[in-house]
Order: sequence, then structure tokens, then C-alpha cells
Amino acid sequence: ALKEAPMPARSEPYDSPAIVTFATELAAWRNAAGLTKKELADRLGYADSYVGQVELRKNTPSEEFAQALDTFFNTNGVFHRLWKRIKDSRHTSTPPPGYSQFAERRNEAISIKSYGALLINGLFQTKDYVRAVMGGMDAQTAEQYVSRRLEEQAILTRDDPPQVFLTLDEFVLRRVIGSSEIQRGQLQMLLEMSERPNIMLDVVPISTGYYPGLTGSFTVLGFDDGSQAAYTESAGAGMLIEQPVRAAEYVVRCDLIRGHALPVEASRTLIRTVMEEL
Repeated sequence: ALKEAPMPARSEPYDSPAIVTFATELAAWRNAAGLTKKELADRLGYADSYVGQVELRKNTPSEEFAQALDTFFNTNGVFHRLWKRIKDSRHTSTPPPGYSQFAERRNEAISIKSYGALLINGLFQTKDYVRAVMGGMDAQTAEQYVSRRLEEQAILTRDDPPQVFLTLDEFVLRRVIGSSEIQRGQLQMLLEMSERPNIMLDVVPISTGYYPGLTGSFTVLGFDDGSQAAYTESAGAGMLIEQPVRAAEYVVRCDLIRGHALPVEASRTLIRTVMEEL
């Protein structure tokens, strides 16, 4: 069987200098050998899509792939050294563009309304859940994300915390991230956090059918001067929306979504039910 890509391809190319260099070298050595991507893939025993993904920087090379290239092209370890540089530079991995600005604004907010269509919101993720979400990263990078996330979560328990309204699609509760044990721990944390006076949690049940939340996750920030901002992520890039008219559209969407959610106590009961089923 052909070796497949170890990770799914991204829609946007990686822009890390180390990944760019690897892709450039791969294309140069392949062209010098007069091979198409498919021909090289066939010789190495890989799916031709993977060679293309690495060259287009839509995927990262595995160590095994780097070593296979070195052996095939007899390079004296060029590709393995480049792979190591990618691995060593992964710890400098940064949040999506736009996220840092959003995080700063979030610290100033008096209210946070967040809707999750796919995953638990970052402010509520357990350490194990974060590690599972970051599964494609090396351990050092993953731990840095865990540390950053825990620092961010302090906003929920600080003196004078913001009022937080978290709405989740029921699928988020049922989608097992990492393992059943990790997911149960995550749901337990949600229940515990929902008992805090500044946090209101509700869930849109699967029985709802179509509703405005199915277009994606987002967060709305409210400030003490009455202004609002919205944040959403797509294809690896974050977008902070501060224009009043556009931010207001997200406020309306938030209200429409919460209109489909179960009351708070019924939402907690649903979370407990899912935990038992896990």
C-alpha cells in the first residue's frame, strides 16, 4: 500500500521559512532528476498527492519522507537536516493572524458571547483536550499552546471577570476529541465552570435541524463604552471585526442561535447524559 500523508493537507500554504526551504529544495532536486511529482512518488512508494502537498507547502514532511528523499537523491542528509529545522522551529508556531489582537481586546471586554459549532471554546478547554486538538504538533509546541491557553483562561476567574455566554452545538459535546476519557473530563470541566456566577452555558440540541449556527463558530466581545467586536476563524486565519455594522450582524446571529438553545438547566442535564453515554 502507498504511504499516505501523516496529516491532512491545509487549504492555505504554510509560510514558515523552514517549510518553504524544504519545498523549494524538493522541487529543485526532483526537477534536476527529470521526474514528475507522480514519478517521484511512485519511486518512493508514496501517494503522489503527498509529494504535491509538500511541494505546495500544504503539508509538512515526515521524518521518514525526508530520509527517503535523502536516500533516493543521495544528498548526504540535506532533507533530514531541513526536516529537523522544521521540527526545531515548530515551537515558534504562532496563533492565526488576527488572534493576538483579538486576545488583547478580549481582556478588555465586559462581556464575551461565544458560539462553538465544532470544538469547545479555547477558554474552556482542559489541558488534555488542548493536547488532543494540537495532536499534529511536536510535544514542545503542544505544551506551549497548553501554557498559553491556561494563561488565557485566567480571565474567567480573575477579580471582576467578564460575563460569559457560551453556546455549543450538541455535536461538540458528542465529538470525542482524543479519547472518551478526555472528552468526559472536558464535559466535567464545562459543568463546573457553568456553576460560576459569571458564566452561562447553553446547548443547541441535535434535534434543532438547520439554524444560523451551522455557518461556523465565532465570538462577540462587548465593552463598557457600549461598542462591540466580533472574531471568527477560517482556513487558519483569524479575523477581528470592529466595524459597528458588521459586528452588530454577529450580535444578531448570536441571539438567533441562543433562541434555539435549551435552557441552562436542561443544557447541564444534556451534558451529564452525554458524559454517562461516554
